[in-house]
Amino acid sequence: MTDYAKISATLKEALHLTGSPVAVKLASSPEQIPAGIPEIEETVRHCRMVSLAREGKIFFAPDAKHQCGGGAWVLGLREIGPSMDSGEHYLKLGKYSSLGASKRTVYTVPALPLSTYATVYAPLEKATFVPDVVIIFANPFAMLKLAQSTLFRLGGRLYPEFAGIQSICSDATAYVYQNGEPNFSLGCDGSRKFSGISDEEMVAGLPAERLEELAEAVLKVTTAPGSKK
Repeated sequence: MTDYAKISATLKEALHLTGSPVAVKLASSPEQIPAGIPEIEETVRHCRMVSLAREGKIFFAPDAKHQCGGGAWVLGLREIGPSMDSGEHYLKLGKYSSLGASKRTVYTVPALPLSTYATVYAPLEKATFVPDVVIIFANPFAMLKLAQSTLFRLGGRLYPEFAGIQSICSDATAYVYQNGEPNFSLGCDGSRKFSGISDEEMVAGLPAERLEELAEAVLKVTTAPGSKK
């Protein structure tokens, strides 16, 4: 199996991370939950679960333990709720000027099909399973280095996908899993209020298949002659 402990150590040291990168697995059945991993006791949001794993906890969460309906929807745990589907949810929160603007945004939020049984979390260095996505909270300079690492091999440009809502569940998890590409997000009000992400941090989601490549690139771009020290 990939040496996740080594990759985590590289990312934490080179990017000066506070806390661990978080391994997230989208289990489609009870059989896919790794042996020995307990179910989370409390009912909280996906973004808070990521923060708990960032702090060192390992657990899985079925739909019933996901407090946020929007997060559970985009992660493929449950159907979209009527208030979210109608656009009323974000309109009532004052996010948009009209029902149409709210619905237009909701309809373009990346969401997984209804096929997830539970989400599984661990600090990357302690992961005993192959993750689907790895999530990182970091300051903008660390994200700059991570963005440069994403382009190190082939070059080009990045086109981050975000809308200021559902940042950790959709932008950093569902979108990354769907597309197999890293994604960068500014976070959202919900994640900043409930997850523990600070005002000075951004969020990035990385496909697990590219972890080794990205870790190697991070070492190179952070020590390059043109990199701010």
